[in-house]
Order: sequence, then C-alpha cells, then structure tokens
Amino acid sequence: MQMKGLVISNARMVLPDTVLDGHLVVEQGRIRQILPADRAVPRQEGFAHLDAQGRYVLPGLVDIHSDAIEKEVQPRPNTLFPMRMAMVELEKKLAAAGITTMYHSLSLGVGLSLRGEDKLLALIDEIVDYRRRRSMVRHLIHLRYELIHLEGIERVRERIDRGVVDYLSFMIHAPGIGQYNKPGSFEAYVMKNQGVTRAEAEDIARSALERKERVRWDEVARIAEHAAQKGIAIASHDDDSPDMVDRYRRLGVTISEFPITLDVARYVRRLGMHVCVGAPNVIRGQSHDGNLSATEAIEDGSADLLCSDYHPPALLPAVFHLHGRGMPLPEAVRMASLNPANALGLGGTGAIREGYRADLLLIELMEGYPVVRSTLVDGVTVYSSDYYVRREPGRSEPVG
Repeated sequence: MQMKGLVISNARMVLPDTVLDGHLVVEQGRIRQILPADRAVPRQEGFAHLDAQGRYVLPGLVDIHSDAIEKEVQPRPNTLFPMRMAMVELEKKLAAAGITTMYHSLSLGVGLSLRGEDKLLALIDEIVDYRRRRSMVRHLIHLRYELIHLEGIERVRERIDRGVVDYLSFMIHAPGIGQYNKPGSFEAYVMKNQGVTRAEAEDIARSALERKERVRWDEVARIAEHAAQKGIAIASHDDDSPDMVDRYRRLGVTISEFPITLDVARYVRRLGMHVCVGAPNVIRGQSHDGNLSATEAIEDGSADLLCSDYHPPALLPAVFHLHGRGMPLPEAVRMASLNPANALGLGGTGAIREGYRADLLLIELMEGYPVVRSTLVDGVTVYSSDYYVRREPGRSEPVG
C-alpha cells in the first residue's frame, strides 16, 4: 500500500533559530506539522513512521558550488569515464553526504580537460537529461563562465535561453589575479591538475594574460543583465580587491565566492552581498592555496554561505566543526542550507519549517562525528544506512 506521508517522532529538530525536541509530519513532499515533544505523536492512518531515537533531524544541505562531477568523470588527467556512470555514482555519494540540492559547478572556458567547451556543454546536456529521467537528489547547474574565453559568451547566452542555467558566476583564471597573484602559482596549478609540461603551462599562461586584456566588459554586462532578467543569481570568484568587487557589483553580482583576503570579505559584507567559503577550508583549517581562512571569515561575521567546493563529504562535518567551536548549531546549519537557498532564490527549501520541502537528514553523532543515517528528498527516503558490530569471526550483529 502506498503511504500517504511520514511521521518522524522523537527527533532533535534543528530549526532555523533553535533546536526543538519533538515530532514532524510530512505529507505530499512537504513539512505539514512541527510538534514539540510534549505533544503526543500524531496517529495518521496510512502514514509510515520513523523513530529518530533522539537523533538530530536537519534540513537537507544546499551546495551551491561543487565541481565534484568533473572529478567523477575524470578522476585523473586523461582518464575519462562515461558521464552517465559519473552521475549515477556521484549522486549516491551526495545522498550519503546529506546534500539534497546540488548546484554542479561547471567551468566553461578554462580550455583543458572537462573545462573545454565541447565536453563541458556535453556534461550540461547529460545533467539536464539525467534529472528529467530519475534522481535521488536535486540536480541544478551552476555555470562558471571564464571571461577570457572570449568565444564562449554566446554559449552562455544560449544556455540561459534554454533555461538550463540555475546560477551563473564570472571568473578570470590568469597569472597575477585572484588566487594566482603569486608568481608561478598559475603555471604550477595548470601543471598539477592538467598533466601538462612546464612549457605548455607557460604557453597557457601567456595566452590567458593576452585574453584578459581583451575581455569585452560591455558584453559581460549584457549577459549579466540577461541572466538577472531570468531570475538567475550571479556570483564573482576569487575577488582580490575592493575594486574587483565594485566592478562585479555593477554587473549585478550578489555573491562573492572565495574572496582572497579577510579585508575583501569584510568589504563584500559591508555592501550587503553574500560571501561563500569552502567546507574543506574549514575542516583543514586553511586554504589549499594559502588564501583566506574560511573559519576566520565565518567567525569574523564576514562569510554567510558554506559550500563543498571540491569535496562534498566535507560539508556536513564542517557544519558540526563550526558548532564545536562555539557557533550555535542552527546558525551553523543555516550556512549550508537556508542561507544558500535564500541567496539563490530557492524558495521553500533549506529549513525545517511548515510548508517547506521535506528535504531532511537523520543524523547520528558517532564520537562527535556526524553520520547520515537517512536522507529524504521531497519526503522520499533516498538513502538509509545501518551498522553492525562484529562479535566473532563470520558473525555480526546489526546495530539499529
């Protein structure tokens, strides 16, 4: 018999502003009721029942920047796997990591690997086709446009017109700017990640510098206006100065991803814009490029959005890491759920509120480490796990 809905009892629900012990009623993919523990567990005919046993229930995580799909297709340089296989395998990992809404960050115009035009556009088409057919989690597209890819601007316009772009960001990867402002850092990155020789990397660097001087900012402004008219949020990337922030803000940018210094992040927030930082940076305690410390920016009040960047499993532990450092749990959770949902105009998502989507996580703390026991998307359980303890060789005992 098909269930009408779900009752989750004995839950520690992380609401936007508090943690409430009680029960949840889910119906038709939405949160219908939030009840405190002193209310009786509602009896609903035809509803399934899940006893949370005092575990946390969180809203599903909303990841607005992650290029994990690129690594799933190409885990090593010159080693490509089928795109459909990559989608199937990645979304299983996303569900287990508690990410229920994923903005796949796809870079158009870096020029190598999956970030070249043909493969990138094919990957967009694969994601669009995949999400129409089946899905464990919500797949959206974050198109990252490399401004020095001068020929690609029409491809951006075409994808916006087709309605497949859900989030747009502008970036310039070139020596002497953004995260590559240290001499030789751009060439070192290209060599490490793309498997090219130093001479090839130096040629790429020279080409990037030459193209940087030929960016048509008037054309970029027209693309930004076109995206804004479609309701698409726009971000900048690796801002390294107030002047860079101001230029992008004039284009309608409302989110600064990974500003290079704390002073720049503070400037962005003073302007009323959002600052997005990476969960791997939080977990590791530092930027892999030696730039802004995400934790420092968050604790300074200069960052309000958290994304997985390149490693989806880092997002949920980063939330609890921040909580362990003294941040109230609802505030830490908002950074990876409600805040990004609001920043991108994703209404009715990212919080445990009546009427919101029933994107929910059942979380168990194992020696302080958060482990996803169940993931629900629109009230449907897309992931569930149990554990077992070995008692003697060849035998095990399930742990519920």
